[in-house]
Amino acid sequence: MNRLRALLAFLYDFAVGDDPLMAVLVVAALALTGVLAGAGIAAWWVLPVVVLAGLAWSVDRATRAR
Repeated sequence: MNRLRALLAFLYDFAVGDDPLMAVLVVAALALTGVLAGAGIAAWWVLPVVVLAGLAWSVDRATRAR
């Protein structure tokens, strides 16, 4: 049980890290990409746009906190 708990703690720390909002943003972007691709729409652009917007948002939040 300790190994399972350690594995789950590692996976949480790896996926979520310091900012759970960014993890939610990535999951939402992947879901949107899947929906668009499933509808036959070219969705290659979704992830780069979301990553750049998320990076700008994260940097803005970090600098406002100081």
